[in-house]
Amino acid sequence: MKHQQRLAAFEAKLQTGIGVIDGAMGTSIQLLKLQERDFRGQRLADWPTPLKGNNDLLSLTKPEVIRKIHQDFLAAGADLIETNTFNATSISQADYGLQELAPEIAAAGAKLAREVADQWEAEHPNRPALVGGAMGPLSKTLSLSPRVEDPGFREVDFEQVRTAYFDQAKAMIENVDFLIIETVFDTLNAKAAIVAVQDVMAQTGITRPIMISGTITDGSGRTLSGQTTEAFWISIAHAKPWAVGLNCALGAKEMRPHIADLSRIADCRIIAFPNAGLPNAFGEYDETPETTSTHLSEWAKDGLVNLVGGCCGTTDQHVAAIANAVTDLEPRIIPEQTTALRLSGLEPFTLGA
Repeated sequence: MKHQQRLAAFEAKLQTGIGVIDGAMGTSIQLLKLQERDFRGQRLADWPTPLKGNNDLLSLTKPEVIRKIHQDFLAAGADLIETNTFNATSISQADYGLQELAPEIAAAGAKLAREVADQWEAEHPNRPALVGGAMGPLSKTLSLSPRVEDPGFREVDFEQVRTAYFDQAKAMIENVDFLIIETVFDTLNAKAAIVAVQDVMAQTGITRPIMISGTITDGSGRTLSGQTTEAFWISIAHAKPWAVGLNCALGAKEMRPHIADLSRIADCRIIAFPNAGLPNAFGEYDETPETTSTHLSEWAKDGLVNLVGGCCGTTDQHVAAIANAVTDLEPRIIPEQTTALRLSGLEPFTLGA
């Protein structure tokens, strides 16, 4: 099935139902308890720095692991799987000294997911499998200084961030159905990603819808760079995302009021993939699939969402429970936005609504 056919079929489903995305790639990998040699493979056996924890690298060094995780999520009921490319940028891979490999890692992650999705569609012709190119938030930020004594200092500038995202998006775009700018804690980083994606589409002639998902970091209801949910939406609305939402940091119980705010104001689809609750004292997630799916089904019944899934701590079992819980539930109706002047800094400002 070609991209446009697949997208049309997915959009048709979302006219009457809730879409399901996958769960946490990182959690699924951690459960396998892989060792340093698994991340290195033969190719990087003698690499001078530790590589354990570089999950994106597994697309090159242990692709069968990533392939199986994608397959499990599709079997659980996911309509869309995200590529194993959360940190597949030169900036994030520089933490391992692998910045030169970043585009290759991104390309491998997208190709793996596409192969699994195509195989799934061949075996299940009535269930299109979509691939979202995951573009994570980077290990460096444009809005915040890492030096307490020097608040004006930045480790990167806008063009460096744009270039990193450009290379990642270009490596993935041919094999994905969406580009997903996700786990946004710094909206300026997200803006650089938006520009990069638009530049890639202009250069390649390949167009893909964009999803953007922010992260409310704590009970304050703000992103790490200080914006409220509404201010975040206003900041990225110019990109006309196919879907906007929230993921990570919070469990469903804590995320709900912020999703409700976004649902009220965004004139596009709402996507939500919370963590499996909040981490315990050991940094682990205890929330059961039944609990997570109950929260998300309630959101769907209240007309808040169009697509749901899971972030940290969620597995294919969580996705199966979520898919079952939202079956036959109606999607959120996308509101029409009135014409007004909308501005945002840390807070939103609307004139003329």
